[in-house]
Amino acid sequence: MNIVMLTNTFTPHVGGVARSVETFTNAYRQRGHRVLVVAPEFADMPQAEADVIRIPAVQNFNGSDFSVVLPVAGLLTDALDELRPDIVHAHHPYLLGMTALRVARFHRLPLVFTHHTRYEEYTHYVPGNSPTLKRFVIELATRYANLCDQVFAPSESIAVLLQQRGVIRPITAVPTGIDVERFAQGKGAPFRAAMGIPQDAFVVGHLGRLAPEKNLVFLAEAVAAFLETQPRAHFLVGGKGPSEESIRAIFRRANLDSRLHFAGILELPRLADAYDAMNVFAFASESETQGIVLAEAMAAGVPVVALDAAGVQEVVRDGHNGRLLRDKTLPAFISALTWMINLPEASLQTLQYCARETAREFSVPHTTAKALACYESLRVKKFVERAEAEYQWEKLLQFIKTEWEIVKGMTEAASAALASSESPPGKNG
Repeated sequence: MNIVMLTNTFTPHVGGVARSVETFTNAYRQRGHRVLVVAPEFADMPQAEADVIRIPAVQNFNGSDFSVVLPVAGLLTDALDELRPDIVHAHHPYLLGMTALRVARFHRLPLVFTHHTRYEEYTHYVPGNSPTLKRFVIELATRYANLCDQVFAPSESIAVLLQQRGVIRPITAVPTGIDVERFAQGKGAPFRAAMGIPQDAFVVGHLGRLAPEKNLVFLAEAVAAFLETQPRAHFLVGGKGPSEESIRAIFRRANLDSRLHFAGILELPRLADAYDAMNVFAFASESETQGIVLAEAMAAGVPVVALDAAGVQEVVRDGHNGRLLRDKTLPAFISALTWMINLPEASLQTLQYCARETAREFSVPHTTAKALACYESLRVKKFVERAEAEYQWEKLLQFIKTEWEIVKGMTEAASAALASSESPPGKNG
């Protein structure tokens, strides 16, 4: 198959969506499919990339680590004509997601949309953040999903949430896969040595994009309080982002700077080494659609302590491979970490074994096969070829219809948001 992926985030950006697009792209290519990735420019991106088209973009939008794509009319025409795609896959409902919709309609191709993100959790990056804006982005993503032929949800809990929000198109839970074997081969001892962490330390770890929506102030406060009661405990943090200074400030106030270790952005094999250097993985985000880092940690045999939330529930099972906390208070999180450090060796080994077994459910071959099966089912539904004159006319009509649907969708989303502005969205909406 020939597949075109359109995404607003891609390597070297650090985050779940970028990693998901990269993982699936590599897996499809290894199976003989051709994949064209359309993505924004980012600082420090590779100089030479095969089958990747970079779109000019505004960097670090509004203080975030995201890029905002600038529209470039006609930039994709030659590449798409040469590729002759079978499937168009959008990874966002806006910016390049709009381009994906136009491409799919113009070329009469199936459109797949992965609802990676709970977009309402990211409105703090936009001036005027409010319940009305949160409702607007929910409505916009829902209406976009209903313009597509197939929706991928990164987890079953997100699939249920999308149905509750009004998505009527077919939804399939397709998590991002992980390379289980590679994450099981980390070398934690040399990584600890390089980071200045004692070999006998109890290491609480966290990896990911360091941003406000990841609830990192809560996490840092919980871990710092835990470290105050456990002299041999250290905190290892991987990743970059605007919340790094907040984490540092919390540890400075607690006089724990010497036991806080920032590893920066990590790639395999050092990423696997970092997981192997941990005794427990700590996770406080409530904005996930799929906790990829949770499955990666478990592939390394690292139990997880996490808050109970959508996207986390499918990975962490309380008492089985870690702790899943319905009590989302600092004392409860600190207590769970204390429970972990005091576990008898036999109980710890059972948790580690169960963590590895859980990770196998998220292997790349398993999730890739699931995605490709959906693609194949859509290919048989492609439009039948018609006479050239009628075909050109249909393309023109589809272009006009698509533009109208985009404007109509945005208008309806705005109207729905304003209509409910007096009552902010509930837990599921």
